[in-house]
Amino acid sequence: MRRHFEQKRWEELIQKLIREGMLRSSHVTKALRQVSREPFLPEGVKMHAAIDSPLPIGFGQTISAPLN
Repeated sequence: MRRHFEQKRWEELIQKLIREGMLRSSHVTKALRQVSREPFLPEGVKMHAAIDSPLPIGFGQTISAPLN
């Protein structure tokens, strides 16, 4: 169930970025639908994978926001 919830939140972010005109490439949209950020985040941050901002990944580093 958690995975379904995270997929739904990820798709909602993609739809928001499309509506706002930030996401215009069908190739990038397809890539975002195939790979979310969640697998690349530490456990304590995974719940925030669908937020459109940089997130900490450890050692003072961050993963970029989806469109940065």
